[in-house]
Amino acid sequence: MTIGNDLRRAVRGPVLAAGDEGFERAGRAWNLAVDQPVLAVVEAEDADDVAALVTWARLAGLSVTAQPLGHGASGDVEGVILLRTGRLGGVDVRPERRTARVGAGVRWNEVLAAAGPHGLTGLAGSSPGPSVVGYTLGGGLSWFGRRHGFAADSVRAFDVVDADGARTTVDAASDAELFWALRGGGGDFALVTAVEFDLHPAPHLYGGRVLWPADRAPRVLQAFREITAEAPEELSVWFDLLHFPGVAPTVAVDVTFLGETGEAQDLLRRLDKIDGVVSDSRGPLPVAELGSICAEPLAPGAGRNRGELLTGLDDAVAATLLAEPIEPLLSVQIRHLGGALSRPAEGGGACGHLAEPYLLAMFGLTPSPEAAGAVRNRQDGIAGALVPRTSGRKPYTSLSPGERAAAAFPGDVLARLRDVKRSRDPHGLIRANYPVLR
Repeated sequence: MTIGNDLRRAVRGPVLAAGDEGFERAGRAWNLAVDQPVLAVVEAEDADDVAALVTWARLAGLSVTAQPLGHGASGDVEGVILLRTGRLGGVDVRPERRTARVGAGVRWNEVLAAAGPHGLTGLAGSSPGPSVVGYTLGGGLSWFGRRHGFAADSVRAFDVVDADGARTTVDAASDAELFWALRGGGGDFALVTAVEFDLHPAPHLYGGRVLWPADRAPRVLQAFREITAEAPEELSVWFDLLHFPGVAPTVAVDVTFLGETGEAQDLLRRLDKIDGVVSDSRGPLPVAELGSICAEPLAPGAGRNRGELLTGLDDAVAATLLAEPIEPLLSVQIRHLGGALSRPAEGGGACGHLAEPYLLAMFGLTPSPEAAGAVRNRQDGIAGALVPRTSGRKPYTSLSPGERAAAAFPGDVLARLRDVKRSRDPHGLIRANYPVLR
């Protein structure tokens, strides 16, 4: 097609368009249940290539969306050029400053491996697979968020290409409004090519998963409620109802603690009173092995996630969650929030703070339309039964295809984000997974 030939003259990286071998594969989202009807796929060679692409797209009247790997894709990309930033690598950890600078294609596992030997960590989530930039633009709910807040609020600066194709560095001094919007507003305002952020002390890290048969779920959930009611900010505890294919249902608790093993064991002593443990991986944990706790798959697959923020975890919520088996869902998880996540950060970004103390995440595999329908119905049923004990707001990174960015932000924040979008990108050249203007 002509667009492919034109793009190949404009950029140095590989270009694939409809009719080219490998085009469909190159345009896939990480979640294979999400269709991405993009116009072309460009794999940028470097930041200059990103700038060249934006300049070309602006002249052609087209839009660009950036995805290193396609995590969090919504499918709202019809007729858009898909920018792959996987070649924008590089991890520069400066332990004396407790900072890291990474390219847009860098994954969290690379950062953790580089920072851990210095007794430092970034604010990574449950999986080491997503890119640092994509995760951070959506706010970034970390294992260590209760202690250090959203990952976005640890950012010092972004290297970006703006909607005019100009390369620039954005920080609090150079462009306060754009810097605010990029920290949790979803990346709808400029294409980020690199990010510099604070690392945090982790000289001692304890973590792991305890697994029981599903019939222990009432006791495990009660222990979870008691532990989280008094947990220090260094302790993060997640409750999981699990039903993996071909395996009997189970219940689990996942934990991390920024501190010594003995103190963690004392804080979690209630768990040790529950018999029937199937496995227990808790212990001192290298930062680089943070992803081993949940062991989430790193290969693409088809699934559907739904997130809800819980205003509390009382007896009624517990009874609803335990009333029936979670099948056909793979997991129903409750993450303890609170701590620094519940407080406005000084000079913080658009991610804001979360007054709700818990996040409910429901996930199911959707290899077929029939499976997708069953998963959706089960998620809707659980969510409906929990009203009004859910707030209606969702963290940006918990949005699902079909939802809108408006669900992630209070009205005044959304209005401010829309003002930034209109002033920085009035023609809508840059498209986030969940655009603030749609």
